Amino acid sequence: MNVLITGANRGLGLGFVRHYLDQGSHVWACYRSGPDGLAELAGERLHLLRWDVGSDEPPQGELPASLDLLINNAGIYGPHDGGQSLNVVTPVAMQEVFNIDCVGPLRVVQRLQGALAAARGVIANISSKMGSNADNGSGGAYAYRAAKAALVAVSKSMAIDLATQGIRVITLHPGWVRTDMGGQQALIDVETSVTGMAGVISRASEYEPGAFVAFDGRIVPF
Repeated sequence: MNVLITGANRGLGLGFVRHYLDQGSHVWACYRSGPDGLAELAGERLHLLRWDVGSDEPPQGELPASLDLLINNAGIYGPHDGGQSLNVVTPVAMQEVFNIDCVGPLRVVQRLQGALAAARGVIANISSKMGSNADNGSGGAYAYRAAKAALVAVSKSMAIDLATQGIRVITLHPGWVRTDMGGQQALIDVETSVTGMAGVISRASEYEPGAFVAFDGRIVPF
């Protein structure tokens, strides 16, 4: 199986790389500026690509001609420490997070659509339950919530538009994970999240196209 993962140099992305390499897949692992943890995983089935999903510039490296699975994992949280509160968040911050977390996956799919169609592949877009209006009980986090909610909507449109090419699309909530973004107080580790999401991806055909699904297989209300 050919798998391409964005934001693959650390956190969940690196966890996905390890998981699919262990499964015997060929993995195209993408990073923005440096390979970081990928440097420890050298092997003939690992293909490194420098790809800034926030830019319209093409990736540096050879893309697969046929792609079974695309995991759009690259993302940022944006300003911390109250920087996304109502009276503080700026248009610049909103646009920066939206560009990476929502427009970025769209850019990647546009470039890889032919390879995905060749394999009748699956697209897994990593969103967050923080993008769920139904789950929002605390407010704040304007940039991150808005971008992740928009990604759910983009995923649904992708699922409809790409169905005729045999491409399935699913949106995933990874849970609250102990990563640089999630913090060490989070509830689950990377392996638990990745294993759960990989299981959901393997059952993508069982869900409604564009469904928003948590790592444990539960539908996320939107």
